[in-house]
Amino acid sequence: MADPSSYRPRAGEIPDSPGVYRFRDEHRRVIYVGKAKSLRQRLANYFQDLANLHPRTRSMVTTAASVEWTVVSTEVEALQLEYSWIKEYDPRFNVKYRDDKSYPYLAVTMNEEFPRVQVMRGHKKKGVKYFGPYAHAWAIRDTVDLLLRVFPVRTCSAGVFKNAARTGRPCLLGYIGKCSAPCVERISAEDHRGLAEEFCDFMAGRTGTYLRRLEKRMAQAAEEMEYERAARLRDDIEALKKAMEKNAVVLADATDADLVAVAEDELEAAVQIFHVRGGRVRGQRGWVTDKVEEITTGALVEHALQQLYGEESGDTVPREVLVPALPDPVEPVQQWLTERRGSGVSLRIPQRGDKKALMETVQRNAQQALALHKTKRASDLTTRSRALEEIADALDLDSAPLRIECYDVSHLQGDDVVASMVVFEDGLARKGEYRRFQIKGFSGQDDVRSMHEVVTRRFRRYLAEKERTGEWTDGEDGVGGTAPDGPAEPPASTLTEDDGRPRRFAYPPQLVVVDGGAPQVAAARRALDELGIDDIAVCGLAKRLEEVWLPGDDDPVVLPRTSEGLYLLQRIRDEAHRFAITYQRAKRARRIRSGPLDDVPGLGETRKQALIKHFGSVRKLRSATVEQICEVPGIGRKTAETVAAALAAAAPAAPAVNTATGEIMEDVEEPARTAGSPGEPVPAGAPDRRRGQET
Repeated sequence: MADPSSYRPRAGEIPDSPGVYRFRDEHRRVIYVGKAKSLRQRLANYFQDLANLHPRTRSMVTTAASVEWTVVSTEVEALQLEYSWIKEYDPRFNVKYRDDKSYPYLAVTMNEEFPRVQVMRGHKKKGVKYFGPYAHAWAIRDTVDLLLRVFPVRTCSAGVFKNAARTGRPCLLGYIGKCSAPCVERISAEDHRGLAEEFCDFMAGRTGTYLRRLEKRMAQAAEEMEYERAARLRDDIEALKKAMEKNAVVLADATDADLVAVAEDELEAAVQIFHVRGGRVRGQRGWVTDKVEEITTGALVEHALQQLYGEESGDTVPREVLVPALPDPVEPVQQWLTERRGSGVSLRIPQRGDKKALMETVQRNAQQALALHKTKRASDLTTRSRALEEIADALDLDSAPLRIECYDVSHLQGDDVVASMVVFEDGLARKGEYRRFQIKGFSGQDDVRSMHEVVTRRFRRYLAEKERTGEWTDGEDGVGGTAPDGPAEPPASTLTEDDGRPRRFAYPPQLVVVDGGAPQVAAARRALDELGIDDIAVCGLAKRLEEVWLPGDDDPVVLPRTSEGLYLLQRIRDEAHRFAITYQRAKRARRIRSGPLDDVPGLGETRKQALIKHFGSVRKLRSATVEQICEVPGIGRKTAETVAAALAAAAPAAPAVNTATGEIMEDVEEPARTAGSPGEPVPAGAPDRRRGQET
């Protein structure tokens, strides 16, 4: 625990101007980012008597070891920079809203030649129009199914589209009239894009104009006694009205607005957002957060708006944003929203009428979300705390291990030997800090030696980072050490000081867990002792009887089967095993797919495919002359000579044998074995869809 007076800036150092400040801990990791209209006044609030600070603020300033700031011109710039840094550094003491689920969107891929309508989750992509979010994916599919009758836009995947174009036969939707079948050129790319744009206009709420146009065309068809066309248009109108009825009208004036409500208590807050377009609720989403800092409702609203619109622009930012409390000051936030949209945005509290009534509905949803979250979280927090305490008691640790790292080694009969490192903080997986290793010190199968190498490499990097940050040199720059995974690292002077994210191995654990018994534990402990590290506990979890082994002990520690501590250790061990075996399988698959052309320096995937397409197989390419190889587009003489030399040095594949007759099949071509080629082999145990069986 640091004393804030030890890093308090001297009087007169802090400028009296707008800016953004960052608190860092002893490992140089950014733990808090804030903005201020006056940096001098805001930072002075943190360096007062600790007894006068809010408990969460007191925890932050005692965890921090330094503070720095950046001066900006306006409060709007400070707001933008604060959002960027919170997103980049993920500070532990900042308010971070967590989605309670991955919400599905209705997406139209306008960035493709033939736009596709589909359900999408996750990060938004450039050039794709999104509508929603929706509570359930089936709600999107029901809506799309109704609209495809009127807007027969492509919904198939790229593989289905290419296969239909190759065979000249559209999919089922093309036959029943729910796709215009651009794959077989029933419609041009321009006309299909026009259909997609009409679909987007309808989903954006511009429904009245389109319905009136269809009704006019229906009446005209009836007058011309084209009754079949009039009936189809009538059915189209009914389908559109049915799709519209799925979203009830909540604002009669066809308003485009987002309503944000906040429910909070002393420890947590829940945010609910209703997206209203054309007077109808088009989407809903919610977030929850721990209140790790002293914060007002207006500040919670400001953080919610940053997360909601930080990556948005144009019409995705509505003209009206209705909130329960205004940020203080409100002008920079309103100006920032206006810049995101490109036109005026009204940020206000609804006072009367339909908008106030709808805000009350959103507020009730937020309160229910907070109550549900607290019900789920209570047992979870209690369980994780009890698990960490049980581990500390069983291993005789001074305190609960808030950060645990687990290591596992994976291989296939001594080939493709790899290892994994997974990280759990406060009993929860921190996947952004997972690491993978390739065993480089030796070849073959030796789990104990592999474990020693991995732990040595991980903590050698930790010591190098500790030296480089000046923790051992009284403020002087350390000398760059040798990285465990590659050549020497650059000296500290070449590393940007603004990068507050922890370096790859800069943060130490309180407990190291290895997958294995006494030999693996002894190897890990020996690796730490050789590096002079004696403040990190080590244990192992053996799979057979789920026994916990400690260094130097002849007998294991046996935790009860009902122990939450044992269950947590099992989860961590299983996660390390999953991460290791996933990497090992991917590495093995890449090796299986490799071919003789992969070893040719400077030959990329495009030119490899060009060579195989030109000659038909590696065997024919191997027998070609340099002049013949030069005939391939994009292959110069120097590259051709390199290819010829590499293939001459590589041993040709053994001839194929007919297992029924014993006949050597001389005319069988050697497969190219480049990724994506027709001759790509199938890994053992994987279904071979070309033959309908496992190989």
